[in-house]
Amino acid sequence: MSPDLTWQKSSFSGGGDGDNCVELALPTPSPTSIHLRESDTPTTVLTTNRTALHALLAALKNGNDLPG
Repeated sequence: MSPDLTWQKSSFSGGGDGDNCVELALPTPSPTSIHLRESDTPTTVLTTNRTALHALLAALKNGNDLPG
């Protein structure tokens, strides 16, 4: 994983110290993977792709069982 990723977090996270939120980074110039981490454990990174993340978020949003 590239150390120069730009991490972004939701505007709903508040931005203060101690906030627990999920951060997202997309490699440039053309991302094929998505990196996710929790702000309070930034050294642990989950790497996935758009299709898998979309399926997970759709299942969570709809209250369905998780995919796969």
